[in-house]
Amino acid sequence: MSTRVARRRRAPLLSLVRGGALTLATWAITFAVFFPILWMVFTAFKSEKDAATAVPTIFVELSLRQFESVIGQGLVPVLVNSLTASLLSTMIVLALAIPAAYGLSIRPIVKPQNALFFFISTRFMPIAASIIPVYLILKALGAVDNITALSLLYVGINLPLAIWMMRSFFSEVPVEIIEAAQVDGANLRTELVRIVLPIVAPGVAATALICFIFAWNEYFLATILTSTMARTTPPWLGGFVDGRGQFLAVLSAASTLAVLPVVIAGWLAQKRLVRGLAMGAVK
Repeated sequence: MSTRVARRRRAPLLSLVRGGALTLATWAITFAVFFPILWMVFTAFKSEKDAATAVPTIFVELSLRQFESVIGQGLVPVLVNSLTASLLSTMIVLALAIPAAYGLSIRPIVKPQNALFFFISTRFMPIAASIIPVYLILKALGAVDNITALSLLYVGINLPLAIWMMRSFFSEVPVEIIEAAQVDGANLRTELVRIVLPIVAPGVAATALICFIFAWNEYFLATILTSTMARTTPPWLGGFVDGRGQFLAVLSAASTLAVLPVVIAGWLAQKRLVRGLAMGAVK
């Protein structure tokens, strides 16, 4: 009896220790993941001399000079281009992906697996393998260094992923709700816009945010197909590394400002994002 009592007394203590250890490990992993970002933001407030020291320095004079330098070197136009390409491509992707995914889930077509495989097969070829014909086509159309053309290319890149994501969200909508709407006389447009979309709104937000991030961070096409007028943020950031070396402080300042729109968008959509990703999870 005494042994059983001792075990019962040790059980809460062991559970508490394990919980504390798991919490510490979680915080340690989280800090390790976010430390490079925190260090980038901290470096953005340093001078180039302090940022380039062999031994990292912490207690240094901080200022906003690097941010002023970045803005003076043309940050605003490339941010506008990135926002234009990302928002325009995301809106077009959603406008195409929502009805396509609806037809593949709630109103299924014949052999939807073939259509899904076709969509995802468009991602099999590396972008580098198709860049020459794409460049020649855009050059013939006079659309090189054009933000609209770049946005349409981002639509082609993100559309298959968006269709797959939205299909998983639509598949979790109870069929009874749709049948009840049909009994009440709802047509296809009413059924989709007023009944189904409010239910999968978190999934739409998650899909939109992921497509926005992918378009915002795209580097290869933006580097090859733009030069001045349609230059976006990723290739513009690469301009801070040249033959004279890496300008770490100003590059950190530019990178900090470049990630702010994505961080703000993620923060505004965080509740719907979590719910949306949970909707598409496999139970």
